[in-house]
Amino acid sequence: MPASLDGRLVVAISSRALFDFEEENRLFEGSDDRAYMDLQLDRIEVPAKPGVAFSLVRKLLNFNTDDAARVEVVILSRNDPASGLRVFRSVSHHGLVIERGVFTRGRSPWRYLKPLQAHLFLSANEADVRSALAAGVPAARVLPHAARAGDAHPDEVRIAFDGDAVLFSDEAERVFQQGGLDAFQDHEIARARKPLPDGPFKPLLQGLHDLRQASEWRAGVPGASPMRIRTALVTARGAPAHERAIRTLMDWGIEVDEALFLGGLAKGEFLREFEPDFFFDDQTGHVDNAAPHVPSGHVASGVSNPTS
Repeated sequence: MPASLDGRLVVAISSRALFDFEEENRLFEGSDDRAYMDLQLDRIEVPAKPGVAFSLVRKLLNFNTDDAARVEVVILSRNDPASGLRVFRSVSHHGLVIERGVFTRGRSPWRYLKPLQAHLFLSANEADVRSALAAGVPAARVLPHAARAGDAHPDEVRIAFDGDAVLFSDEAERVFQQGGLDAFQDHEIARARKPLPDGPFKPLLQGLHDLRQASEWRAGVPGASPMRIRTALVTARGAPAHERAIRTLMDWGIEVDEALFLGGLAKGEFLREFEPDFFFDDQTGHVDNAAPHVPSGHVASGVSNPTS
């Protein structure tokens, strides 16, 4: 029977998002391909340090057990195949069970996301992220300098999402930017019972929901993974615009564990208290505010992120 990724939560991740390759990346971005390859090969026995998305990947992989593979992580990298040797050596050193990788030597790898059936793509390359989003794959540009996740919740994957232009479409955000807060509030009150259209990260939230249900169904079964998922909606919305967001999630049949309606307050310190393994937002200001506190990624979608 051929191998298949059906039924798994698939995360594609660049080597720079998984590991701290910032020093090496300076050579890569300098277009000195041979010098970069030589440096990676010289350091092949030196394990790379964890990067900004390392905690998220490690915890998601812990959902897998000997009799149930629920999560697949694939390296999807602009590295050359030879440099990929160090990537996989570092994977092995850190005890991550990752067996699949795509290395494209400087070319964008986003076209491989569809055959991988990816629920998420994490990369430090903005062009690759935008291409993935345009192809309908949830994707975020990681901030390599962002804070690393803490170790207070070893058996719980914690993920925080912005709402508009991330989980939901940018419909309401467009009204806000064109007409201001009063127009936005009137728009959302009038449509409180009308679900918001899907945003780019709805498939990831659905995938996490399915993973949660599968793991909860097996809770208590000998050999089952002890891992759990905790999600949060962290949005600049406040009452009364909160109602449409909640009703949209209800219409989807998906629950989040926490909802923070901050009414425009800065998100960083609230996220610090939630302690996510990753936070996704479409606005660079929110991402920059969060990055000193938690691992963060920019979702280049919606009206706040024009293509030109």
